[in-house]
Amino acid sequence: MAVVFDKPHALTDVPMHYCPGCTHGIVHRLVAEVIDELGIEGKTIGIAPVGCSVFAYNYFNCDMIEAAHGRAPAVATGVKRSDPENHVVFTYQGDGDLASIGMAETVHAAARNENITIIFINNAIYGMTGGQMAPTSLPGQVTQTSPYGRDTDHCGFPIKVCEMLSELDGPEYLERVTVNNVKNIMKAKKAIKKAFQNQIDGKGFSLVEVVSTCPTNWGMTPQNALKWLQDNMLPYYPLGCYKDRSAKEETK
Repeated sequence: MAVVFDKPHALTDVPMHYCPGCTHGIVHRLVAEVIDELGIEGKTIGIAPVGCSVFAYNYFNCDMIEAAHGRAPAVATGVKRSDPENHVVFTYQGDGDLASIGMAETVHAAARNENITIIFINNAIYGMTGGQMAPTSLPGQVTQTSPYGRDTDHCGFPIKVCEMLSELDGPEYLERVTVNNVKNIMKAKKAIKKAFQNQIDGKGFSLVEVVSTCPTNWGMTPQNALKWLQDNMLPYYPLGCYKDRSAKEETK
């Protein structure tokens, strides 16, 4: 029997605006595939951020809400609490949105174990506004606002979101993945699906961090950006599951 590799129904036919080589498109597809496989398109509500994925509402067939910069977890909390049995709510946020202006919303939603799903794109830079240093920019990384490299004496160290949130009692599930090759794409999809299933099962706050590329603002070709991610980002942001409360309970 022939197997057709087709566009997920949860993705629209609108051409995406992302730069060549940007991995947002891959992650969008994975989210859409998961929505299709779980059969939840009609009850899913996505929260779009401010950042490169500000137009995410154009790309998903589910209902979408645009949130103010950094406030997506707060908006998602309100939507989920308004009708918890009939809404599956996810936010899709970059590092500037989630880990900078929105850090308070992220931490407190996690501490409360809000039953929402967060897809967090970490490309170590502010993409939409021209390539400024982000909270996740690596030590020594050259950006528009750190032309001589990030100076940790002056700017501090990058924020490791999964490691930080794992110290809270609240979160249900935290995992860091990437989409730089087929094997890792499959692992990323598995993590995203688990995060959505956790919400359906009422388990609580799930966040999947996707270590991503930004070829345009890194000043690299897409191929070189993937190599830079492998050689520089993954050693600083190790992949893996940082918290899975259900898994621990199941092994007791």
